Amino acid sequence: MHTHNSLNALLRGELAATETYQQALAKVGDDPRAVDLRKIHDAHRTAANTLRQHVHEHGGKPDQGSGGWGVYAKTVEAAARMFGDTAALKALKEGEEYGIKDYEKALADAGLPEDCKELIRSTLLPQTRAHIPVLERLMTGK
Repeated sequence: MHTHNSLNALLRGELAATETYQQALAKVGDDPRAVDLRKIHDAHRTAANTLRQHVHEHGGKPDQGSGGWGVYAKTVEAAARMFGDTAALKALKEGEEYGIKDYEKALADAGLPEDCKELIRSTLLPQTRAHIPVLERLMTGK
């Protein structure tokens, strides 16, 4: 049960990230930066699917929605409307940083099985960390 709860918490974070990037993509339209945002969105969607599969493999039922994380996605959307692209990109970066902390916390969880930790260590955490420099580059307009 503990494993299911931990994995589902990570899954909710990935679902919220997917929602947030969908909203950002809807806002940027044909902007050239959309290519990078679309790649990050796809990475989060893949991570969510991987976590869903992992929950199944451990005998659990994957969560379907982002839960409280969905509120964060809506906050990002509102900030983007009010303050423009830089604020939206900064909020996306903060979301990625929060995701990194969630993955690091999961790695420190003695009750999480080793195969779950290996997935986080080898794939999910490095992927999330790689999003930060991309967002920073987009914020500086380079």
